[in-house]
Amino acid sequence: MFKLDKLFARLALLSLAVFSAQLTYAQSAQSTQNLTKFPGIGRNATPAEVIAWDIDVRPDFKGLPKGSGSVAQGQVIWESKCASCHGVFGESNEIFTPIAGGTTADDIKTGKVASLADRKQPQRTTLMKVPTVSTLWDYIYRAMPWNAPRSLTPDDTYAVVAFILSLGEIVPDDFVLSNANIAEVQKKMPNRNGMTLNHGFWSVNGKPDVNSQACMNNCVKFVQIGSTLPDFARNAHGNIAEQNRLYGPYRGADTTKSASAKLPGSTGEGLAHAADIHTASPKGPAALFKIENCSACHAPNAKLVGPSIADIAVKYQGQSDAQEKLVAKVKNGGSGVWGAIPMPPQAQLSDEDRAILVRWMLTGK
Repeated sequence: MFKLDKLFARLALLSLAVFSAQLTYAQSAQSTQNLTKFPGIGRNATPAEVIAWDIDVRPDFKGLPKGSGSVAQGQVIWESKCASCHGVFGESNEIFTPIAGGTTADDIKTGKVASLADRKQPQRTTLMKVPTVSTLWDYIYRAMPWNAPRSLTPDDTYAVVAFILSLGEIVPDDFVLSNANIAEVQKKMPNRNGMTLNHGFWSVNGKPDVNSQACMNNCVKFVQIGSTLPDFARNAHGNIAEQNRLYGPYRGADTTKSASAKLPGSTGEGLAHAADIHTASPKGPAALFKIENCSACHAPNAKLVGPSIADIAVKYQGQSDAQEKLVAKVKNGGSGVWGAIPMPPQAQLSDEDRAILVRWMLTGK
């Protein structure tokens, strides 16, 4: 038996050597071509570097490393590294979409989540939408926790995924997820049959619109809006223009105003420009706090992603250098004072606005 094991070990090493040689040859051929085209730039990637980046896991589980993790182990990891953003039971805080909820035992049987078509469903959770368990595993392993990506081992990742699946009652509380049984778990994913592949980006009569020629001629110059939110719901969750991230030329419709009668054109009519929001003089520090999205992470008297305003005021009460210290913290960002989750740098703020915000927060208001 010992000799047989030794033989298998040698064959495995030989196979690895052959694979590495083939990989190196392929890389060398490509690199030689690139070095000829761009002399003196770059080098061949080593097999170790390629393997370090080759971590993706496909829906057929190719690329999935060996390992296992129980629901109980996952709960421990979840509460220490995940719950601050995603909630103890996957309900999440005010920033992130809930992980669990909205699925039923019937969904597990059919593979299609019925509540996705129910307009009364308050919001879509991760387990309602994701069709493949490999997607959960792959994303968590490569990107979570967001302040320390790639810090979870394969066993940690199996455990966290097992805990998430238990929250959705897809697996029992004593379940141990592993590379050996994950394919069986896939057969229980609530929305496994909800993903479609045979369509274009937009579908016109069952065909992708990129193949259509009709829409490229005699295009209309104006499109009338066919439906809008009713007035009572338009601003139900606050002004959307103040809640979007600072990407792109617009920050969303100004929902404090009535809906535009036509689609916005090159003038941006009906939309709030990001530049308009930042150049407008705020009425006071409270308005500035809201406009700059500080409220996404900080609440007046309760901890969200970051500490509350009241807690900040108490912590720095009586410190003569508190104003200067916090202005620098807001500008440069950082972590460690209130926990592991870092605050991103707020470089878009002017020095005057940073000083106004910090002075106001130190009052505890």
